[in-house]
Amino acid sequence: MNVPQIRLQSISAQLSIHTTKGHQMIEQLKAELSIEQPKAELTIETTPSSLTIDQTEAWADMDLKHISLRIVEAAQQGRQDMLEGIARRAQEGERLKRIEDGGNPIAEIAKQRSQKPIYPVTIGFIPSAGSVKINYEPAKVNIEVTPNKLVINATINKPIIDYQPGTVDVELARRNELFIDFESDNKGD
Repeated sequence: MNVPQIRLQSISAQLSIHTTKGHQMIEQLKAELSIEQPKAELTIETTPSSLTIDQTEAWADMDLKHISLRIVEAAQQGRQDMLEGIARRAQEGERLKRIEDGGNPIAEIAKQRSQKPIYPVTIGFIPSAGSVKINYEPAKVNIEVTPNKLVINATINKPIIDYQPGTVDVELARRNELFIDFESDNKGD
C-alpha cells in the first residue's frame, strides 16, 4: 500500500539589523577661580626711650650753682643768720640783765665775739659720690596685627554635553517560506 508522504521544507525568515553606534561627548570647562589675599593691617606704636641725667647736685658740690639756687640759698642763709642773731642778742641781754649773779659777762661776750669760727676743710672741686642722678626708661614698642580673610570667588561652569543617539534599522531580508510537497511511492505498482 502506498502511503503518500508529505514533505515539508521551511526556510526561516532572516532579519537584517544595521546599527549605528551612539556618540556622546562631555566637556567640562575649568571653574573660574579668583583668590585675593588683602594685606594685613599692621600698627606699630613706639614710645621713645628716655634718658635723664641730673648733675645739679654735682655742680652744687663744686660750688657751681645756678643763680636761682644761689638766690634761694642766700635767702635761707640770711633768714637763718637773722634768727641766730636775734637769739644771740636775746641770750646776751639775759646774761647782762643778770650781771649781779656773778662772773664777768661782758668779758665773756667779748671773747666769744672775737674768736673766728673754724670751718671744715674740704676739697671743693670734686663732687660727692652718687651726686649725678641717671634715670633711663627703655623704649616701648606696641605691635598690633589684624589679618584680613581671603576673598575667594569661584564660578562653576556647566559641562558641555553633545549626545547623538545610535540607530537600529531592522529589515526583513528574507521572508519565511514553507514548501509542502506530497509524494507517493509508486515503486510496486
